[in-house]
Amino acid sequence: MIDDNRDRSLVEWLGRTSLFAGMAEAHLRELSGIAMVVSYRKRTTIFSAGDQGNGFYLVKEGKVKIYMISPEGKEQILHIFGSGEPFGEVPVFAGKSFPAHAVALEDCRLIFLPRDDFVALVAANPALALNLLAALAARLRQFTKMIDALSLKEVPGRLAAHLLFLSEKQLAGDNLQLELSKTQLASLLGTIPETLSRMLSKLQREGFIRIDGAKILISDRAGLAALAEIGKF
Repeated sequence: MIDDNRDRSLVEWLGRTSLFAGMAEAHLRELSGIAMVVSYRKRTTIFSAGDQGNGFYLVKEGKVKIYMISPEGKEQILHIFGSGEPFGEVPVFAGKSFPAHAVALEDCRLIFLPRDDFVALVAANPALALNLLAALAARLRQFTKMIDALSLKEVPGRLAAHLLFLSEKQLAGDNLQLELSKTQLASLLGTIPETLSRMLSKLQREGFIRIDGAKILISDRAGLAALAEIGKF
């Protein structure tokens, strides 16, 4: 029985995440019973490519970067995860190792769910399995869009698509906040910081956006959407 305020808070928080939204409170209590709260300082490695997938994580506070390193030593950011988002779940269910690296972009508090305990809960609760399928399907759609942008579009199109994605993710209308440094964002978009700076400046000159530090106002959403589709000016 859960009578601790911290445990109750964790149950309520789990129920607000996309992965576990809509689950019965009894199941959320079971999840909280196997969950471990772990903390990582900024720039600390959470796991490395090749590590055994012995559990997966949800971000409670902070941001986590998922990336790969090419044979030439170049970093390619795959995802940036924030509060409420899961990561590392696919290799857990495939029984394989993590295919990429994860590092704390800032001081983080994470919820860790051990593989064996979680798989046992999934086997006993079909509703949990359905939630997982929906979350993994959403992740696949996101990967598909990323591959399309990186392989078929030029930098302006990638940047436009990312800005539109942020505006939807942050639920702030035409106002958004860049979540990464220019170096990190350039890596995510498959370019270099100098090119990214030029493209941001050009988007502003052309009237698509207005920039105020890390804050951006979308001035021409239709035009930005067209640029994201076409991929170049």
